[in-house]
Amino acid sequence: MLRFYNSLTRRKEEFKPKGDIVKMYSCGPTVYSYPHIGNMRAYLFMDNIRRTLKYNGYKIDGVMNITDVGHLTSDADEGEDKMLVASQRENKTPFEIAKFYTDIFMKDVKSLNIDLPEHIVPATSVIEDIIDFVKGLLEKGYAYKTSKGVYFDISKFAGYGQLGMDVNAKKAGARIEVDSEKRHPADFALWIKAPKEHIMQWNSPWGMGYPGWHIECSTIGKKYLGEYIDIHTGGVDHKTIHHENEIAQSDCLEGHKVVNFWLHLEFLQIDGGKMSKSLHNVFTLEDLENNGFSPEDFRYFYFMAHYSKQQNFTYDSLMAAKNSLKNFKTAVIEHKNGTNCLSEEDKNKYQQAFLNAINDDLNMPVALAVCQKLLKEPKSRDVYELITNFNTVLGLNLEEEQNDKIPQEIKDMAEKRWQAKKNKDFAMADGLRAEIAKQGYTINDKKDGYEIVKI
Repeated sequence: MLRFYNSLTRRKEEFKPKGDIVKMYSCGPTVYSYPHIGNMRAYLFMDNIRRTLKYNGYKIDGVMNITDVGHLTSDADEGEDKMLVASQRENKTPFEIAKFYTDIFMKDVKSLNIDLPEHIVPATSVIEDIIDFVKGLLEKGYAYKTSKGVYFDISKFAGYGQLGMDVNAKKAGARIEVDSEKRHPADFALWIKAPKEHIMQWNSPWGMGYPGWHIECSTIGKKYLGEYIDIHTGGVDHKTIHHENEIAQSDCLEGHKVVNFWLHLEFLQIDGGKMSKSLHNVFTLEDLENNGFSPEDFRYFYFMAHYSKQQNFTYDSLMAAKNSLKNFKTAVIEHKNGTNCLSEEDKNKYQQAFLNAINDDLNMPVALAVCQKLLKEPKSRDVYELITNFNTVLGLNLEEEQNDKIPQEIKDMAEKRWQAKKNKDFAMADGLRAEIAKQGYTINDKKDGYEIVKI
C-alpha cells in the first residue's frame, strides 16, 4: 500500500489516483537567479515521488510551471517583483533573464538525473488562459474589480485556510502595494493593472496588466491536467499562502475539490541555520563541483533524510555522502560477477522491505538501509540485479567508472604536496595545490591521506 502524508488532512493516507493515470503538478522555479541547492532539494523530492509512482506501476501525466512573469521577493505577496529586480540588476529584459536562468535550471536538473514532468510550462505562455480563468471567477462572483486590478474575495470561499493559514493574521498585498479598495486584507490579486512603464504587461478586459502570482499554477494545472489533480507538490514555504490561494481559486472555479493530495517538502538548512545571501551561505551545484563534489553526491545526500524533516547541509555531511556513495557503487560492481545465489525467500524479503520503505511516505533513509544490508550479502549476481531494480527509484549511475584516469604528473604533484604538508612546508603545499587546480583537479584531504578529484 502506497501512502503519503497529505498536508490537507494532516495524516498519512493510502494513495489511489482518480483515474488510470496519475495527474501530478509540481511548483517550478522562478527564473530570476541561479538555482541553489535548497531549490534542487525540491526537485529531487518531485523526482522521488515520480520514480516511486512508476515503481508501483503507475503512469504519470505531470506538469511543472516556470515562473517567468515573476513574483515578489518576500514570497509572501509583498515586496518587489523578482523578475523586474533581476532585469534592472543585469540590464537585460525580463525575457532574456528568464531564458538565461531557465537554461541553467534545466542543466542542473539534468545533472541531478531528475525525472522531469511531461509538461514544462512558462507562465507567459498561458496569459490568455489566465485571463479566461479570472473571467470565470468574476462571472461566478468569487472575484471583484478595483481601480488597481482584480481580486479574489476570500469571504466567498468557506474552505479558505485548509492548509493552516491564520486568515486574521494574514497581511495584505499581491505583487503591488496594499490596495485600500480590497474588501479583506487577505484578498489576493488575480490580475494587476500595470503603469505604462511596467516592463511586462498584456492587454486584458481590465486594461493593460499582468497576472498575480498564484493564478498561474491553477491555470496551468487546469489546462494540462483538467479539473482533477491527484498530487500537488511544493515547499513548505508555499503551503499557507501560495497553495492556500491555489485551492481557493481552483475549487471555486470548478465547483469541487481539485487537488486530492498536497505534499510539502521541508527546508534545507546550511550549517544548522537558514540560507542567506548576507551570510554568504547560498550554494549552487557549481559551488559544490568547485569543491570537488558531483551533483550525484548531492543526490545521495538528499536520500539520507526524510523529505518532511529539515535537512542540515555541511561540507562534512556532503563528504560523508560522497564516501558512502563511492562505497555503495564499489559494492554493487563487486556483486556483478558474484557466484553465490540468494534464495527466493531472501529475494522476496529484500524486495518487500524496499517497497515497504518507499511506499511509507517515501522513507528513503530506510530504503537506503535496506540496500546497504543487501550489499553485505555474499557476492551474488542476484544482489546486483536487485539493486539495479531498486535503482529505478534511486536514480544513481551505478555503472560509471569509479576512478578517473588521473595523469601520473598530477599524482606526483599530489604526493609531493602531501609530503610538504607533513613537513609543515605550507607555502609549497599551497603552491602545488594551486598548480594541480590549474590542471583541472582538486585535493580532498583526509585524516590518513588524500583524494584526487577531477573538477
